[in-house]
Amino acid sequence: MAKLSIRDIDLTNKRVFIRVDFNVPLTEDGQEITDDTRIVATLPTIEYALRHKAKVILASHLGRPKGKPNPKYSLRPVVDRLRELIDKDVCPAENVGFSPDCIGAIASEMARKLESGQLLLLENLRFHAEEEANDPAFSKALASMAEVYVNDAFGSAHRAHASTEGITHYLKPAVAGLLMEKEINYLGKALESPEHPFVAIIGGSKISGKIDVIQNLLDKVDTLVIVGGMAYTFFRALGVKTGKSLVEEDKIGLASETLTKAKAKGVNLLLPVDNVIADSFANDAKTQVWDSSKDFPEEWQGLDIGPKSVAAIEKVVSSAKTIVWNGPAGVFEFPRFAVGTNAIAKAVAANRTATSIIGGGDSVSAINQAGVANQITHISTGGGASLEFLEGKKLPGIEALTDK
Repeated sequence: MAKLSIRDIDLTNKRVFIRVDFNVPLTEDGQEITDDTRIVATLPTIEYALRHKAKVILASHLGRPKGKPNPKYSLRPVVDRLRELIDKDVCPAENVGFSPDCIGAIASEMARKLESGQLLLLENLRFHAEEEANDPAFSKALASMAEVYVNDAFGSAHRAHASTEGITHYLKPAVAGLLMEKEINYLGKALESPEHPFVAIIGGSKISGKIDVIQNLLDKVDTLVIVGGMAYTFFRALGVKTGKSLVEEDKIGLASETLTKAKAKGVNLLLPVDNVIADSFANDAKTQVWDSSKDFPEEWQGLDIGPKSVAAIEKVVSSAKTIVWNGPAGVFEFPRFAVGTNAIAKAVAANRTATSIIGGGDSVSAINQAGVANQITHISTGGGASLEFLEGKKLPGIEALTDK
């Protein structure tokens, strides 16, 4: 990693501003956290700073409150969960404070009074429109509370906001937290020096959202597996009629070019050889397994990959040394059409000798549902950020950090 890490600097008695990603799902009333994965993922960084006698200030956004305070998006439930999760030997619950705002007199005073080993969580950054506008005065106000900046919010690294990019102009050193460091190392190695065979599985509904990833990976992978709704646009490029399946008509040409490009580069581009097609978009629809080389019945649509496709994917995955997976293989929300996605999750987990990297919400859900998360090398915490990283883009939140 070319950027300074939290391990590279002295934190003793310093006020350390850590940008975390506590954008966790809450119940409808905003009172209860339904999944604390993102809080757990950044605990190593927080506890590392506290063990090294830092005075820790945590900042995060939550939801889309549209630039003004909204109790539904308050981080108050997060501070309660943090008190439960944090190692009590490192930081007892009474040492975890909460500021009702992220800037202003109260926040500044609470930050100033922190002692080594104490922690303060600031209220939602997005209660101020200046956060997303990357406003210099707001960035400066955040920076004024601390002496060191740490970014551990990989999920927000693709956005140039005040707390991810602006603050670094006023607070140096700006370093990566342990989670950020891990994300950069795993995703970076997959793109720059992967072990071969390198297999990428790209799913999801639309080519438009993933085409840059596909183009970038064509220069690096041995096998590219295309699944999910986007596969039907590729079938159309091959002259197969796909009934009522999801197709991006304006991307058929692009799919055709991608197939030609893969062939020219010697990449094995694997499309589903069979599909589970349904007579309606519903969990209780009538279904049949359909061969990909035949025109689909007019009123039917593809909602998952079929058993032969699963077997073909299992085969290429079993001999891979690097696996990157982003996006589901079917309409994952309906249990009947989550079979292909769950099979991929199990196949990726079963290959214990490969470096496996999962990025993107539905793929992560599949890994969790299949109960194999502990058998995956790295599960990325950033959906949009991991996609942009795989596209080869520079992420502003990473670029802003101090070089080694």
